[in-house]
Amino acid sequence: MSGQLWVVAAPSGAGKTSLVNALVDSVSGIKLSISHTTRPPRASDEEGKDYFFIDKPTFEAMITEQAFLEYANVFGNYYGTSKQWVEHELAKGEDVILEIDWQGAEQVSALLPDSRSIFILPPSPGTLRHRLEKRAEDQADVIAKRLQEATEEMSHCEDFDYIIINDKFEEALLELSAIILAQRLKSARQAQKYGTLLQSLRK
Repeated sequence: MSGQLWVVAAPSGAGKTSLVNALVDSVSGIKLSISHTTRPPRASDEEGKDYFFIDKPTFEAMITEQAFLEYANVFGNYYGTSKQWVEHELAKGEDVILEIDWQGAEQVSALLPDSRSIFILPPSPGTLRHRLEKRAEDQADVIAKRLQEATEEMSHCEDFDYIIINDKFEEALLELSAIILAQRLKSARQAQKYGTLLQSLRK
């Protein structure tokens, strides 16, 4: 049985990364895809865990080779998802979750219509600004740019299969987990996983 591909998008500061990391820690059988990026690593970043950091010429060569399931230029840096890695994990029966922007989600949906998408929103614009400022990772002009970009990103939220409002973290995590688990219990997937049992029960 092949795994399910999930796409999770959100504006910067909505809490997407924290929610996804908590999901992977609490729900078995799901892996977080690690993106390639040309963005310089932050002090807290770890190569091969947070991202695969590569230079721009290498990234562009991979684009030419069609090595990415999706890629995008965000704030002047490239981000992309390895097609080979995702296909390998899905073939093993693992669910895979992609943290990408709405543009990447459109690319994935076009290539893999069976993928499912989730958009995470902050409870208010003020909360989003507060979270970005609290991280203390960016200068004021970068925060202003991220807030402007967030408005554009959030305008696409209704194109996604599910929307989660991340106001209280534990509630948002519960909702995210419920979406994943409910998908696994669909009749078609259960029939693949428990085909022999279902046949025996119908005799």
